[in-house]
Amino acid sequence: MKKILLIEDDIILRENTAELLELSDYEVLTAPNGRAGLEIAKNSLPDIIVCDIMMPELDGYGVLEGLSKSENTKHIPFIFLSAKTERKDVRKGMDLGADDYITKPFEEEELISAIESRLAKASILKERSELTENLEANSTEDEIRTLNDLKNFFDDNGKEVFFNSGETIYEEGQNSNNIYLITTGLVKCHKLDEQGKDLTTALFKEDDLFGYTSFTQNMPYQETATAIKDSTLVALSKNELKNILSSNHGVTLELIQLLTDDLLVVKDQLLQMAYSSVKKRTATTILKFAEKLNRRTDDAIRISRNDLASVAGIALESLIRTLSSFKEMGIIEIEGRNIRIIDIHKLQQIT
Repeated sequence: MKKILLIEDDIILRENTAELLELSDYEVLTAPNGRAGLEIAKNSLPDIIVCDIMMPELDGYGVLEGLSKSENTKHIPFIFLSAKTERKDVRKGMDLGADDYITKPFEEEELISAIESRLAKASILKERSELTENLEANSTEDEIRTLNDLKNFFDDNGKEVFFNSGETIYEEGQNSNNIYLITTGLVKCHKLDEQGKDLTTALFKEDDLFGYTSFTQNMPYQETATAIKDSTLVALSKNELKNILSSNHGVTLELIQLLTDDLLVVKDQLLQMAYSSVKKRTATTILKFAEKLNRRTDDAIRISRNDLASVAGIALESLIRTLSSFKEMGIIEIEGRNIRIIDIHKLQQIT
C-alpha cells in the first residue's frame, strides 16, 4: 500500500481529502502545517506528498525547499494543492521542483489521477536507476569503452586474412558479412561512375577499420575494396560486432564518425536512427505507464506530455510529433491529457 503525506491547514478539507485517499487504498499521513509536515516526511519517507501552499509556520514552498536539502526526501514526488491560481504562483512552484499543481476546488478524479501518474513515473525512474546500477556493478575490466578497446577485440577475436597487392577484398554488391581492421598494408575503396570511370572513394591504412555498411539493414557492400599493397587484415563478422556495439554506445558513435568521409550520408543515417529511437522510446514509455497505472489497455492514461518526455528522455517537441504520428497510424487516441491505446500490438511492435 502506497503511503501519502497530506499537508493541509484546513481541518475539514484535510479530513475529507484523507478519507478520499484512504477509500482509494492509500495509507494516509496528515499534518496541519508545513513544519509538522516536513518532520513527518523526514521520519516516515512517504511515497508521495500532497501539500497546500498558504499555511502557518512554514508554507508549501518552504516544505519543498526543506525536502530538497535531504538525499532521503528530495526525490519524493510532490504535488501542490492550492487556491493560488495565478501563473506566477504556478511557475514558482514548478521551478522549485514540484511535480504537479492542482488548484482548489478540485475533482476527486483529478487528484487521484495526478497521484497515480506521479507514482508511476517515480516507479519507472527507480527501476531505470536500479538497472543502471546493476549494469555498472556487473561491468568488468574487459568492457569495451573506446575505439582502441574495440580494435584490441578485433586483434584477439577476429580472423586474420592476407591479400596481395591488387587483390580484391570484396566487391560492390556482395553481402556485407565482415568488418575489417588493417594490421599492415594499404586498402582503397572504389566504385564505377555512370561513365564507367573507376573512382576512389576512400583510402585506409594500418590500424583503420573499413567495410561498414549498415547494422540496421541487410545492405550489401556499396563499393569495392582492393589491396594496393600487400595487406594483412583482421575480419570480424558484422553480427558479432553489432552485439558488441549495442551495449557500448560511445564506441558506436566513434565508429560511425571514423568510418565515413561522406558527411551527408552520415547525417542522413543518424537522423533516421534518431527518429526510430524516438518512436521506440515513446512507445516503450507509454506501455510502461499503462503497466504502472494498472489499467486495461482500452482505458485512457492520464499523463502530462512533460512526464512522458522526461521518462522517455526526449525533447517535448519530438514527443508531440511522435504522438501525432501514432495517432495518424491508428495506434492511439489523444483527448487533452489523456492517451488511449487503440492498437497495443502495433505499439508493442515499435518497441
